[in-house]
Amino acid sequence: MTQPAAPTYRLLAELEAAFDALIERSEALLDAYAASPAQAWAFQAEASPEWLRRALLDFWYADGQDGRVTRSHVGLVAATPALLEEVARVNAAKADFADRLAKIKADYPPLLAEAKAVLPFRHPHLHDHLRGSGLARLHLKQCWRAIPVAEAPVARVRLAWYASGRSIKRLTVREVEQKLLALDSDAPHVRIQLRKLAALPSGEPLAQVQSQAPLMRANLFYCEPLEDGRTRRAMNVALPLFLPAPRGRLPDHNLPPAAPPQQRIRARRSDEKLEALPYLPSLRIYRYR
Repeated sequence: MTQPAAPTYRLLAELEAAFDALIERSEALLDAYAASPAQAWAFQAEASPEWLRRALLDFWYADGQDGRVTRSHVGLVAATPALLEEVARVNAAKADFADRLAKIKADYPPLLAEAKAVLPFRHPHLHDHLRGSGLARLHLKQCWRAIPVAEAPVARVRLAWYASGRSIKRLTVREVEQKLLALDSDAPHVRIQLRKLAALPSGEPLAQVQSQAPLMRANLFYCEPLEDGRTRRAMNVALPLFLPAPRGRLPDHNLPPAAPPQQRIRARRSDEKLEALPYLPSLRIYRYR
């Protein structure tokens, strides 16, 4: 029995309304910034209302862009209370949009492709400059990623590349076996790895490691300790960071290198839990020490 069409139309209509709200609130934030005398700084660009517009409305795939990768727009904005209110409204709209996308992905996955095709044309001025170039496709993650905000006034900001990040997923031997069998099980290198896996105890936990793309991290040093006693915070900044600044002035900040380091700078921790080399290279599977 097929699912009734009505719920899918309702979900798509709700998603369209959430996207409209996201655009409207983003435009309101941009208008407030353009009317504000607050200071701003942009990484490798000139801070201007047009720069912030490009950053906050960058919802599109670039030609050849990996769907797992998002573009960064690093910068700092000294935000008055009124500007912070607008940022909060945009982030609330982003969260609502993300929730509705998650609902569609869970209940009606094929609807995602239709949403990507329909949503851009609700606001044609956003992608007029992309027409004819094949780039007017929505990058959903770039739509809903939140604008970073410091929760209190900051005395100084230190920006630095973080190039050693990685995600680690804990797997069982059985789960790894299934992943290997999903490859070409007749290939010699897969058979070798299946034999290596069979030599392990069935209860041994394994780790699948994925290196992450370099990203910019901001180290914030607060003017005063927070209620919980914290005096600093580190956060990733893929979008301009809004800093509470009642007087509209940026705190002291550094100028990071133009590109991330080519080699790992931080020394490996002596207590690192994973072995140095992968046990099963095809799947980036490591044993724990």
